[in-house]
Amino acid sequence: MSGKRMRAAVAAAVALSMVTAITLSACQRGGQDATADVPAAQASQITPVIPLPAKVQAREGAFVLDVSTRLQAAGGNADAARIARDFAARLQRLRGFAPNVDASGNAAGEAAHTVVFAIDPQAALPNDEAYNLDIGPQGARIEARAPAGLFYGAVTLWQLATADGGRGAATIAAQRIEDAPRFGWRGLMLDSARHFQSVEQVKTLIDQMALHKLNTFHWHLTDDQGWRIEIKKYPKLTQVGSCRIPAGASGHDPVTGAPIPYCGYYTQEQIREVVRYAAERYVTIVPEIEMPGHAQAAIAAYPELGVSDVLKAPPPVSPDWGVHTYLFNTQDSTFVFLEDVLAEVTALFPGRYIHIGGDEAAKDQWQASPSIQAQKTALGLKDEMAMQSWFVARIEKYLGSHNRSLIGWDEILEGGLPPRATVMSWRGIKGAVEAARAGHDVVLAPAPDLYFDHVQSDNDDEATGRLAAMTLKSVYGFEPVPAELTPDQAKHVLGAQANLWTEHKRSFEAVERAYFPRTAALAEAVWSPKGARDWDGFLRRLVPQMGRYQAQKVQASDAAFAVRFEVERDGQGQPLLKLSNQVGFGQIRYLEGKGELSTQSPLYGAPLALRPPTVFQAATYVDGRALSAPRRYAPADLAALSQRTGNRLRQCKGGLNLRMEDDAPADGIGGRSPRATLLADVFDPCWIYEGAALDQVGAIEVRVGQVPFNFQLWHDTPKVVTRAANGPEGALEVRADTCQGAPIAVLPLGSARRTAGLTTLRAKLAPTAGTHDLCLVFASGSHDPLWAIERVTLQPR
Repeated sequence: MSGKRMRAAVAAAVALSMVTAITLSACQRGGQDATADVPAAQASQITPVIPLPAKVQAREGAFVLDVSTRLQAAGGNADAARIARDFAARLQRLRGFAPNVDASGNAAGEAAHTVVFAIDPQAALPNDEAYNLDIGPQGARIEARAPAGLFYGAVTLWQLATADGGRGAATIAAQRIEDAPRFGWRGLMLDSARHFQSVEQVKTLIDQMALHKLNTFHWHLTDDQGWRIEIKKYPKLTQVGSCRIPAGASGHDPVTGAPIPYCGYYTQEQIREVVRYAAERYVTIVPEIEMPGHAQAAIAAYPELGVSDVLKAPPPVSPDWGVHTYLFNTQDSTFVFLEDVLAEVTALFPGRYIHIGGDEAAKDQWQASPSIQAQKTALGLKDEMAMQSWFVARIEKYLGSHNRSLIGWDEILEGGLPPRATVMSWRGIKGAVEAARAGHDVVLAPAPDLYFDHVQSDNDDEATGRLAAMTLKSVYGFEPVPAELTPDQAKHVLGAQANLWTEHKRSFEAVERAYFPRTAALAEAVWSPKGARDWDGFLRRLVPQMGRYQAQKVQASDAAFAVRFEVERDGQGQPLLKLSNQVGFGQIRYLEGKGELSTQSPLYGAPLALRPPTVFQAATYVDGRALSAPRRYAPADLAALSQRTGNRLRQCKGGLNLRMEDDAPADGIGGRSPRATLLADVFDPCWIYEGAALDQVGAIEVRVGQVPFNFQLWHDTPKVVTRAANGPEGALEVRADTCQGAPIAVLPLGSARRTAGLTTLRAKLAPTAGTHDLCLVFASGSHDPLWAIERVTLQPR
């Protein structure tokens, strides 16, 4: 970025002047596009609010919001008073003061230095989530026709009041905002079945959803790996189904070898507490109870729910990830069970929608069951997909009789779907297009676009997750309405949500880092008018938002701004250090040697001379704010310049590439070090070290780790590559140029097999001239454990 462009970006990051004449979106359903009339000269002067409001007009002057400001609930309205108190409490937390709230209803008119919170059911606004916000030098007024809109107006004012990141009085530019969401379904999905989150953690997420103007929390509560919701009529669902023995080292005591159960569920009182908390923030919870597949935890608790003429023994609650073959059977008694469960679920969750899953229902057991095949024939059903459609229709009829609507993953389309059912499209957008054309309402949640379990960068310290990376920019660019739909079909698009599956998110910190700041990008995609979205403007408005995350102790990822270190060579072959970040935004400042990185540190402009041993620190700044934590590069010698982490190696194939958290601390069972992150292709663990200059290389050093192969791959299982063991305990083989031919180095795995942590293997390298790609594979004789490379270093002769 040029210096001129950088200065403009820095100035705009904190600008409070506003774009004008963005026409207000008229409709929540169908994504009716608003036309944007933003003069080019003003395009960078955007309010520091996310999501971008629909229409903003700048005015003269500014309003000073401080402790003497009065917050007035117009007419003494109870909802308005509650929202005003919530606004005051949020100001207290971030700015250190809380204005008094007047809920008396006795105020004659609107006094100076007052923020009025007004609910007027007759207000000329397009829907209940819309609001108008007027700010002048003497005060402000938020008006909505319903509490939800008033809450969102208060969120906008709170964002304006906290944009500078300071404490004490806030100066807010005078302006008028007219705002309404583009879509009615703006959501996040949290998987609490694979890894469990506490009630307080779930509340934290819901609170942040509300501050991003998201209104739908899809809560994935049951799966093969755990049943997380108390059902009083069936206590074994949580007594048995809420606990599993994890695969690998973490599932057993390192001293005694005794199993260590992983457990957790929500009592019904806790569910009610979360539902109340969400409702106060205008977030509706959509619970998901999986059927007919992803049912192994339920069947472990009540084996009679499974396909009994196929099952030889009750299954355990699964410690594995992937596609399982345990389905509910199709007997009347099982539907009684499911309806009993749904009766308790609907009593807990007052929202319209109940999600029944319906995805990845592997039909192997149904196909092998004589009783189910006989039933299929008696019902006149064509195949097992038609059997699933019959299953779904029966559940939909029950939910409809209780004034609820069924929603499920797009597999429920296969074999036919009841007219009133809603489809959530996850296998790309194909399901959404098919469903909308057939007249069904749809929610877009496509993989990989909105799957937040995907990593967000290829940085060395990126968190665990699936590849490829779904970056901040890719999420921001997501368009909820498929281009294939006609305007009438597009009316069936309710909105979109991002999904977070937690197989590889053990901690809530990992959950938060996966959600934020990508949730900010999603919020703008589902709220703001399509034509008003602007990536550069979003980045500028994200600067204060990153500050808000920090002030609220939200563990947002800085991956988009994190500084990357890359070694390159000049014309004489001397090493240079290149610094960059993913989004090409902000100022990179660096420091070599001792000291503390700051806004006064040198500004990076060109590759730096590199003379090991040395230490570099670098971070991204905008307007004096650090957008990333300092990253460190400290090569001890010239050999260290050849070091590449597993993240910098190329996977040989485009299989199921995962960044996984090691199953044990890096220093082994019982150790205290953090868990390492290991990247591997589950189907074929094979790495390429590209462009290795081998003329002066005499040895190779590889740090390796292992994770349990706890993956259920269903029909893809035969695709898993297993290589014959090289030696009694197997070895890591290194080849030049291709993955065939004789190895140029063999590194026995014996020492690595005797620790659950990381092990450094070393071997001499056969003399090799020139530059070559190196292929590294494990010839271990088995695919379990799954061996992985943490880093590779080439040692000089």
